[in-house]
Amino acid sequence: MLNKLSTMAYASFGVSSKALVFCRPCYGSVRDLPFSIRTPTIGHCGCVGAIAAPRNLVKPRKEESRDFSGARRSDKDKSIPWKKLDASEFGIQRSMIPDSTRMVLNKLRKKGFQVYLVGGCVRDLILDRIPKDFDVITSAELKEVRNVFPRCQIVGRRFPICHVYVDDIIIEVSSFSTSARTGKAPPKKNLRKPAGCNERDYIRWKNCLQRDFTVNGLMFDPSENVVYDYIGGVEDIRNSKVRTVSAAKLSFVEDNARILRAIRIAARLGFSLTKDVAISVKELSSSLLRLDPSRVRMEINYMLAYGSAEASLRLLWRFGLMELLLPIQASYFVSQGFRRRDERSNMLLSLFRNLDRLVAPDRPCHEFLWIGILAFHKALIDQPRDPIVVASFCLAIYSEISLSEAIVIARSNSKQHNSNFQELSSHEKDIVDSDSKLSQQVIHLAESIRSAARKMNDRDYLANAMSKYPQAPGSDMVFMSRPLVERVEKMFGSVRRKGYKERDEVTSLERRINYKSLALGDFHETRRVFARIVFDTIYPPT
Repeated sequence: MLNKLSTMAYASFGVSSKALVFCRPCYGSVRDLPFSIRTPTIGHCGCVGAIAAPRNLVKPRKEESRDFSGARRSDKDKSIPWKKLDASEFGIQRSMIPDSTRMVLNKLRKKGFQVYLVGGCVRDLILDRIPKDFDVITSAELKEVRNVFPRCQIVGRRFPICHVYVDDIIIEVSSFSTSARTGKAPPKKNLRKPAGCNERDYIRWKNCLQRDFTVNGLMFDPSENVVYDYIGGVEDIRNSKVRTVSAAKLSFVEDNARILRAIRIAARLGFSLTKDVAISVKELSSSLLRLDPSRVRMEINYMLAYGSAEASLRLLWRFGLMELLLPIQASYFVSQGFRRRDERSNMLLSLFRNLDRLVAPDRPCHEFLWIGILAFHKALIDQPRDPIVVASFCLAIYSEISLSEAIVIARSNSKQHNSNFQELSSHEKDIVDSDSKLSQQVIHLAESIRSAARKMNDRDYLANAMSKYPQAPGSDMVFMSRPLVERVEKMFGSVRRKGYKERDEVTSLERRINYKSLALGDFHETRRVFARIVFDTIYPPT
């Protein structure tokens, strides 16, 4: 029974090639991608994945510059940005839009309203990527939207939008009129209606000028199969650039969270920041400390839970933001001698690389998982462990067998661990040969993870995390709530010491990841995926 359990347990940790079906941001910019449907590529971090190459992104048909009346515009008159692009040039098809979103679009259109997809989803469709979500904007007032959909709720006070419920999916619908009234940017004196500009173009243009980044300022009309680009978003996509719509410094002062969104977009898409954006990110980094902790947690979750965690951590470190947001991890990077543009890897980056291989924008994990990974790694920083201790711990929480059974299986492991990680101590003969000592070490590791999780909620500890490096900026920001940390402690800080699983329960070890349960933070599913990530980091698949 144990032999079968051992074989199945190790097999269950292997990453199936089917998991590598979504593009990853760490493999270089889209303009460097070969023209194939799925191309295995090695990125700067050394990880291998399947990349969905943009269909015709690099050289679409050259569009003509026209004024708002549709007449060709001379090169001398470029005061009005105007691009009306055929969506088929980018390979965008209506079938790429989920049924739930299409239903919302069609219902509003049938009622006589203008309706478009807007923002990051249009950008991702152009790039042939899986959008995290699909946002809709319409000429209807929010109350009119609510009248169209029985299951609809207006949320938000400062920036109200509609949440339209389709089964268990929420579609966010905003209104042109609401956006115009609540725009963050001050009104521009010269924002008058240009000659030859029809009313619809003028409304779309004004809305795009309120967006954060040019690559997010695109609109797509599925009924006409047209992409509207008024602020150069397509050109920046071609050039793999993250550029603010207004001057970067002004944009970040208006909304400090845009600094984090710039990092998130660059990490996910493999883009680079324009010079003024990069400079402003560094100069205004301390303004992040004024953000509400819940807002910071949301942005960090977007970075780490949707498939671009490794690239996000690298960029947070490169631009000096990690010291402010994740000082414990920043201290680790400094102790490793990591340079700002270092292309090497380390154990923390390897853990999140393996997380990236299992999640995607439309298959995210709950924040419990990445917080658990941070706590686990911190526990190993504080006290390095023998690989067999880590293996026993992973097996115990993955299959929820007793600790004694997990130890028996771990002892049978013949795989070589990654010897490059300082967080793993060399084999200690007294621990390896003694079941009782090994068991105590595993229990102590679980306790250390609980302790590490508590430190991430300890303001004094965070404030002193970089105390060894007096030149580093100080930060005592706590964005993880106590209830959240307590849940993580319970999830990863315990192992079953006694008990035995039945034969029919053992077969569940080969099951696929239940992504719905993972996104909801299910206790058992999150533990299994956590153990799989840790095991594949310590014992890399051959």
